[in-house]
Amino acid sequence: MAHDLDSNLVDRVVGLAIDAGSAILRIYDADEFDVARKQDDSPLTAADLASHSVLVAGLESMLSGVPILSEESAVPDFATRQSWRRYWIIDPLDGTKEFIGRNGEFTVNIALVDDGVPILGVVHVPVSGITYVGVHRQGAFKFARGGEKIPIVCRSMGGRGQSNKPVEVVASRRHGAGAVADLLASLSDRLGVVETCNMGSSLKLCLVAEGQADLYPRLAPTMEWDTAAAQAVVEAAGGVVLDTGFHVVRYNTKDDLLNPFFYVVGDPQFPWRDLIGAR
Repeated sequence: MAHDLDSNLVDRVVGLAIDAGSAILRIYDADEFDVARKQDDSPLTAADLASHSVLVAGLESMLSGVPILSEESAVPDFATRQSWRRYWIIDPLDGTKEFIGRNGEFTVNIALVDDGVPILGVVHVPVSGITYVGVHRQGAFKFARGGEKIPIVCRSMGGRGQSNKPVEVVASRRHGAGAVADLLASLSDRLGVVETCNMGSSLKLCLVAEGQADLYPRLAPTMEWDTAAAQAVVEAAGGVVLDTGFHVVRYNTKDDLLNPFFYVVGDPQFPWRDLIGAR
């Protein structure tokens, strides 16, 4: 499946994500910027569109004939998309509300999907300069701002739940708080000490991928471009993204692009299903 994901292609995608991040920062660092509203009332800034332009121009030349699905362009109908074995899916600026709030918690997301599986994912964080990368069956790593390449892996749940080794859950800053609070209470009863951290964008999946968190429950709506890149990172790091029926989340399988509610799990060997499924 991933036979043509050579290091040159991966490096080019990383470079492209960084270029898109630079386009975002030029607007982010300005004194002020306008915020428009899309048809679904979600916010749109010039940074979303600037990043989109950079990404589409760059990706079009990378793999011949591979279509691009972006949050900021028209979505082809499913009859068309069904014929796509391989395609790029991008969120040029994931976390537009975080961008507007100037808290730094926004990302550039690029994924290459093959038969529903994200086989390459790049998540770039413009403000920190960190870039997360996952390549199917080849592993995951992150680049620090200075370019240092650091391998990342999900961590084991062994010994978690002690005061000096809490179970760490990462959650959305803005969505699904009530359902997550119920889940956290249940986990605390069963696992012991549970700590939670709230943040925006696909950074939450990346924290699980790099062994900084154990679980990310997403019990509110997301779109496929919100998660594909970071799911590739999680899976390459040894974790898994499961719907509430505990099936692995896959892409481009239906008419709409809405994800199911899901759990990002760092340690697939841990009996999460017994804990979460029994709620």
